[in-house]
Amino acid sequence: MKPNIETFIGCDAPYEEADLVLFGAPFDSTTSFRPGARFGSAAMRHESFGIETYSPYQDADLEDRALFDAGDLELPFGSSEQALQDIEEMTTQILNDDKIPLMLGGEHLVTLGAIRAMVKKYPNLQIIHFDAHCDLRDDYLGTKLSHACVLRRCYELTGDQRIHQFAIRSGERSEFTFAKKHTKMHTFGFAGLRETVTALKDTPVYLTIDLDCLDPSIFPGTGTPEAGGVTFNALLKAIKIASQAHLVGADVVELAPLLDASGTSTAVACKTLRELLLSMTKEK
Repeated sequence: MKPNIETFIGCDAPYEEADLVLFGAPFDSTTSFRPGARFGSAAMRHESFGIETYSPYQDADLEDRALFDAGDLELPFGSSEQALQDIEEMTTQILNDDKIPLMLGGEHLVTLGAIRAMVKKYPNLQIIHFDAHCDLRDDYLGTKLSHACVLRRCYELTGDQRIHQFAIRSGERSEFTFAKKHTKMHTFGFAGLRETVTALKDTPVYLTIDLDCLDPSIFPGTGTPEAGGVTFNALLKAIKIASQAHLVGADVVELAPLLDASGTSTAVACKTLRELLLSMTKEK
């Protein structure tokens, strides 16, 4: 008999041997519209067994990678700051062990906890950000810690022109104004991504993927769906391009599985994660 431990498909290598460590951050306490992203990471693990470890897109297999799934953190829903501290500590541990962290949300605020750890190890860190929303508000309803503010808080850690935003199609006017001065924003799609990756060369990069960059006809199971999004194939192509950068960490956030009873959104998230895992690692 073996214990019933559920991991994302193909992510069952011993921790000591792993190149990349997957972990969940099931937190959605600042969600501004429809909650439920806290269930995203567990749903992706459970439903991952509905896909294959092999990717015909890359002719690669998760079975040939050294991947470890650490499970979900137990986060306090009543304290955003404590949740972020727990995420930072987990990310720091993985980095200290010379492994790549890949976090599953959860709402987008969880990215801030990971970035706090990343900039301590990589002071020149750059961020590539796929999203429907700017996430550059200084506050949301008076609070600085919100998924609507997460990239603004990250900007305060990285500084000017180190956040590269793609597929953005929603936000307040002030956010777009801020972006013109302080980030590098590419609206409505992934135009300019290849040039961005080339320009970054060997600079450490963190990739954050808010799945609502996808059109809601493809991915309705998210808290703030926005019409006019990218296609699944466009996202896969963008992941492949982004992975040519020096990726030192990543996350996939904002799946709210209970908002799509068909299970389609979770299936899309699982396949996206498989392709990201394969893109970020090499055969053992």
